[in-house]
Amino acid sequence: MTDVRVLVADDQALIREGIASLLGLEPGITVVGVAADGRAAVDLAERTLPDVVLMDVRMPVLDGLRAADLLRERLPSCRVLMLTTFDDEEYVLGALRAGTSGYLLKDLPARDLAQAVRLAHAGIGQHDAAALRRLAEAVGRRPGAPVAPAPDLTAREIDVLRLIAQGATNREIGRRLYVSEGTVKNHVSHILTRLGLRDRTQAALYARDRGLL
Repeated sequence: MTDVRVLVADDQALIREGIASLLGLEPGITVVGVAADGRAAVDLAERTLPDVVLMDVRMPVLDGLRAADLLRERLPSCRVLMLTTFDDEEYVLGALRAGTSGYLLKDLPARDLAQAVRLAHAGIGQHDAAALRRLAEAVGRRPGAPVAPAPDLTAREIDVLRLIAQGATNREIGRRLYVSEGTVKNHVSHILTRLGLRDRTQAALYARDRGLL
């Protein structure tokens, strides 16, 4: 299979080059370039046509969220995966609005980052648990008349959906509901499929709209 082509955008040279070097060692991944700001990332992406752009949030010239917006317009097939040290509510919501394929924090292991890149390329969103909690806090404060939960979900799936919206990981959900992590994964997959949702972030928003928070 063709390697996943990745572009790394970060304004800190040590981090930028380190991430590029680590990903370059992973099978099935090719780093096609690095950029020090959002504008350079967009320009370089238009020339190299990466499958996935790893994008920092705070960067000079053009920040990561605005760069992600431009990439969505100019290279709709390119996935943008936010990688940052900030789990601020404003940034998490901004990334969601920009249509990114995930929001990850930089403290994750290199192997997990490589897997997130592969999953983003496959259209599967990846979100850090802390970012999901920020999202849950944000949407929980927004006004809106709640409506009934989806009738197609079982009571247990509604419990899982509620915990997803609270930012719980699969392991945490399993512990709360006294089921295996594998069972939780099956529930999550069924919830996303049945409701026509793309990822856990959309599930959290769906739960908010249904008054489950």
